[in-house]
Amino acid sequence: MFILNIFFIFLFLTIFSDLYINFFPKTKLLLIPQNYKSRKKDNYIEVVIDIKIVNKSKYKETMVSNLDLDLDFFKGKDNQYLKDINYEETIYIYSGSIKKNIYNYWPTTIIKTNSELKIQVILKFKNSDLKNKIKYIWFKVFWENYGHFGLTKKQDCFLVNLNHQNQNKKELVQIPLNQDYKAIAVKTDLLGSFDNPIETVTNYCKDVIRKNDILTIGESPLAIMQGRYIAPQNLEYNYLSKILCYFFHPTSSLATACGMQLLIDKIGVTRITFSLILGFLFKCIGVKGIFYRLTGFESSLIDDISGTVVPYDKSIVMGPINTKLFCNKLSKQLEVEVAVVDVNDLGGVKILASSNDSVNDLLKEILKINPAGNSDEKTPIVLIRNSK
Repeated sequence: MFILNIFFIFLFLTIFSDLYINFFPKTKLLLIPQNYKSRKKDNYIEVVIDIKIVNKSKYKETMVSNLDLDLDFFKGKDNQYLKDINYEETIYIYSGSIKKNIYNYWPTTIIKTNSELKIQVILKFKNSDLKNKIKYIWFKVFWENYGHFGLTKKQDCFLVNLNHQNQNKKELVQIPLNQDYKAIAVKTDLLGSFDNPIETVTNYCKDVIRKNDILTIGESPLAIMQGRYIAPQNLEYNYLSKILCYFFHPTSSLATACGMQLLIDKIGVTRITFSLILGFLFKCIGVKGIFYRLTGFESSLIDDISGTVVPYDKSIVMGPINTKLFCNKLSKQLEVEVAVVDVNDLGGVKILASSNDSVNDLLKEILKINPAGNSDEKTPIVLIRNSK
């Protein structure tokens, strides 16, 4: 009876924790990238970036009490970090159709329920600085949300590729797989949430792909294009995430409080806790992987910081969404079979989704050598081609 009482108390506490996490007041503001472009003006080049802040709440107005920007600059080769780049920054906010210069002072701005605030940032560089030095801008937005939940500080980052219009030049790496098939790895620029997944993959592959090819794309690059990454600073981790993360191998992405908190926010403490218990019991009789089966694909696809290429190495990358829909749309566009895959250097191959399940067994076998690589190869797209 005592053990049963302990069990019910434990069950009550985990369920209460989930209810607390789900219903505790929190901000519902989202910062969403829209588009960017560069233009020449006299001896300068301007980079114009459009973003918006959306209030998803149906009942609560929320204020943006402060917003600041910071930029990191990278060369194209090896993503080399640059510093001492001079630029001028101007921020505009829209009030209806009126565009207002805030003159480097962010006014506390109310965003009403189910509404949005449009923001335009103009960065002005000397022509020589931009053309000869910079390929990528890591655009960082530090902003404060103020409302019924208190004050929340957030950080959102977006990659601006100043060379994004030059995708016509294709760099291919051919890799023999076996006597019947070869892999063609397609090099890309660094990808980001400004890149439309269907359009981007189509642009890189439309002149390369052949009938009967199978197109595969890694899950992390697709997730990044979908904006499925988050700065650890945006996660409100607590004692539960600090406790639960201790039950994982140190190299696991769930072995940190922030990585675990991300999973808690997705599926809840109750499901994680009971999956851990059942996973431990099954492991005692030699059956592994039960935890990840019970918690679903979200848990196995989380990449903690340092798990992705620069500058995403300071973000936690989640798994992609709507993968089946993506495969079907791209397959129709390019007229080949398409699959989203998760492959590692240890021979593990997961097929998250494909346009035709008949290719799954083939891909699981021939992708074991991981032709895309697990480092900084920038080859997220791999075409599987019959070599005969």
